[in-house]
Amino acid sequence: MLREAGHRVGLYTSPHLVSVLERFQVEGRPMSETAFAAWVGRLEPLIVELNATFFEVTTAIAFADFAARGVEIAVVEVGLGGRLDSTNAITPLACGVTRIALEHTEYLGTDLKGIGREKAGIAKAGVPFLTTEADDGIRAAMAETAHAADTSLQAVSPALAEGFVLGLGGPHQRSNASLAIALAEALPSRWRPDNEAVRRGLAAARVPGRFDRRGRWIFDVAHNPDGMRALVRALQAQALPRPIIAVVGVLKDKDWRGMLEMLRPVVDEVILTTAPSAPADRVWDAGQTDFGDALGRAQDAGGTALVTGSFHTVGDAMAALRIDPT
Repeated sequence: MLREAGHRVGLYTSPHLVSVLERFQVEGRPMSETAFAAWVGRLEPLIVELNATFFEVTTAIAFADFAARGVEIAVVEVGLGGRLDSTNAITPLACGVTRIALEHTEYLGTDLKGIGREKAGIAKAGVPFLTTEADDGIRAAMAETAHAADTSLQAVSPALAEGFVLGLGGPHQRSNASLAIALAEALPSRWRPDNEAVRRGLAAARVPGRFDRRGRWIFDVAHNPDGMRALVRALQAQALPRPIIAVVGVLKDKDWRGMLEMLRPVVDEVILTTAPSAPADRVWDAGQTDFGDALGRAQDAGGTALVTGSFHTVGDAMAALRIDPT
């Protein structure tokens, strides 16, 4: 929407699928390898001195590169949590949280209200803070944190995006689009997209790896039960060519049994596999098929080939199939 309004926009997201360069985009174009190498070289003394984490480094590079490339306004995705996240160093024009789900419990805990408080840590004094979270208890916990930061939490109706054509697939994207619209409306007038820019932006929006259709292939990074639930609803809403063959690779610390139980009824065959880039200490043992063989079987079956279960699985599949996420 911001790009359609004529602004020079930066986008910082994580994680990446194939190349780290995907994380840094200006006007929809990823950072070049040369620029990335130059920023790492320039920041290396500080990286070593501070013993900076990978995400701290990429966040610093994103902000430095956006400034160097003349970005007027940036969309910045929080990495994990919110309160202690590297991206929380900035004071935004507006900020928002979609819905709260159990994720990264080793860091954020297993209490949804507690996770809500951590995510609400991005709230800043006087800055519009919005959410599409529907649970009253979680929203109340977030509102307490926002109040302590000298702002208030505004609930956004998930129906705000009704009537718009969305480029993103899946019923859950209506709620996400509603939050995006509300955030755009909360911006100062200088940056606020008009109705036509909102309409064009929603229709043009694409996110690699999120119900991402490339010919007969569908890539979706659903890597927890909440994500798998959204994927299943998206599959049910589409009249897809059969058979639907699902290539699934999940990390062992996820609720993969619950995820498979949700997926099995809506596909014709599930092929379990392990992504080559999956961390060795998180590889599951589910009697899986070789990764290349799994992709080949899905390719040869006709119908629809679905790849899901983790960012590693989707990214490795795109790389193997020579598909550029951007």
